[in-house]
Amino acid sequence: MASFTASLDSPVGRLTLTERDGGIAALDWSSSGGVAETDLLRAAVAELEGYFSGAVKNFSVPLKPEGSGFQQKFYTSLCAIPYGETRTYGDLAAELGVSAQAIGQACGANPLAILIPCHRVLGASSLGGYSGRRGIETKVALLKLEGAAGLLI
Repeated sequence: MASFTASLDSPVGRLTLTERDGGIAALDWSSSGGVAETDLLRAAVAELEGYFSGAVKNFSVPLKPEGSGFQQKFYTSLCAIPYGETRTYGDLAAELGVSAQAIGQACGANPLAILIPCHRVLGASSLGGYSGRRGIETKVALLKLEGAAGLLI
């Protein structure tokens, strides 16, 4: 199974996208990729650049994150959280019939941060955590970019 990578500079640091089997499979907080050499990577880079400029509110590139049946349902739930809105770990736990801790662990294992918006998930009385580069600082930057209301910042 061939994979291709491309990197881009963003307001939250250098990001690398990995394309595999016709979808974007990973977004890493690194600079290990080069210039986008496939149509899909070019489209994904353009959408991320549009997101950071405020022009793109929803991603349309095909995503192919690996994960269990629960993780796939979780990714679908995250993608259903509208731009600029948030949910709590408890909200998602109730929706998926699991513990809030399971939601936190699934957020931490999300291979497509930003594209699958785990930054939109907050604790009941705190921002919670974030696995991206610079942790909470990056989560806050993404939520501010989206104008998310009701933040505890």
